[in-house]
Amino acid sequence: MRWAVVSGDGLPVSGLLTIFRNVVDRARDADLLEFPVTADLGYSWRADKQRFFPRGLPGAEYPSWLQVSDAVPVSVDPARWMEKLDTIRRTVAAAEELDEAEAAGLRREIETYSEHYEKYFHDWFTEHDVDWVIAINLTLSDAVPVTTALHRAAARRWAGDRPGGVLYWDHDLFGSCAIFEDGKRFYPAAPNDFTPVPGTTESDRWAVVSPALLTEARKYPSELEPELLTNVLPLVPGGPLESRHREFLAERDIEPDRPVVLVPVRVFAVKGVDISVRVFAGAREECARLGVPDPVLLVFGSLDEEPGYADVVREAVAETDAADAVRFLDGVPISSHRDSAGAWQLDEIDLVRVARASHGAVLFTPSCVDVETVGLGPALAALAGIPCAVTPYDAFADHFGPGFNRVEVDPEDPRPAGHDLACQLSALREGDDSLAAAMRANLARVQERFPDGPWTTFLTAMADGTA
Repeated sequence: MRWAVVSGDGLPVSGLLTIFRNVVDRARDADLLEFPVTADLGYSWRADKQRFFPRGLPGAEYPSWLQVSDAVPVSVDPARWMEKLDTIRRTVAAAEELDEAEAAGLRREIETYSEHYEKYFHDWFTEHDVDWVIAINLTLSDAVPVTTALHRAAARRWAGDRPGGVLYWDHDLFGSCAIFEDGKRFYPAAPNDFTPVPGTTESDRWAVVSPALLTEARKYPSELEPELLTNVLPLVPGGPLESRHREFLAERDIEPDRPVVLVPVRVFAVKGVDISVRVFAGAREECARLGVPDPVLLVFGSLDEEPGYADVVREAVAETDAADAVRFLDGVPISSHRDSAGAWQLDEIDLVRVARASHGAVLFTPSCVDVETVGLGPALAALAGIPCAVTPYDAFADHFGPGFNRVEVDPEDPRPAGHDLACQLSALREGDDSLAAAMRANLARVQERFPDGPWTTFLTAMADGTA
């Protein structure tokens, strides 16, 4: 089967694309997927991702199996288009405040731009003879004209008996994605008259990644039954580090004996990177006392994504004197590669291998309890057999449960958790039997909670036309 992926993130690298890569790996292993996968990563409509708007970064590198479009279907000055997109998003989020004339004006704006994207999507699907579109987080109202256009283009493409359709794959929904900007919700709290939801055509399929999202989705105005497909985890090979791992460390002045601590999130306010920095500072202090080599912190995200919050993170780094031990990776690629300067950029799988080999750890410290719908940081730690430190968040119990071994972080006072984490780093290096047993239990729990089976079954059904 042939796929197109449409991502609502507007980013060249993200956790959602990494999880998509994990799904692609399963489809490849089962010989179900033709390559390349054609992709639109949302650059032309995510005006809030200014670094990548509207065509992505010039010279951006992607894996050979992913063919990324830089199309901008509307003929509007980029600054004007950015302003329009922002206005439409804000107005949709506050739709209940509109009077009849304002609502009619919003509909006209949506229609004006939907026409361009509908033609673009339909022509794109036809040119690449796409069987299935994987629409990632397209139910959210980042760009309602685009979502509307996707629904209409799909209705044309998969009219009649043509097999395939659109899989709306939602990792966030309106109620769960409680992000605020200037004191107002970034998205409405629930679908409204302007927000299309999956189920507008018979060819639509709908998957969500958590029980909480399944409960929410079932309340939406759609006759389509959503399906729970938990995230599939990366396939992490065993064995010692290879040359690319060693070169990566050397290029960043990281001695091989230093524990590598991962922060596998974007530099975005709700992700709590500043909290992770303060946990790390506490861990460094205690590691020095315990005789553990000085750890190094690798933050997956880029300081350019949200400049205001990046200043908060920089302040945390400065206050804790951690600048010499913190590396911002500027986005972790979907697949490892050498960049144009010849330096290695490692993907999530390779970074997990580095953390495992160095007896490191994972920090996962969201600053809001109700934004993460899964939160895979603890799962990555379990795959590597290393400790993790975690702030409380609502979805943790659903996916990992209270018995999952982790260091609990108080977001108001993170540093003591770092001391506790350092004790686990020391025990890990010494081969402590009780900690090793706890890490094995974490792995068993993650393998149970994130099975491959449902996705494997669904992929097979997509390929044979029974999905």
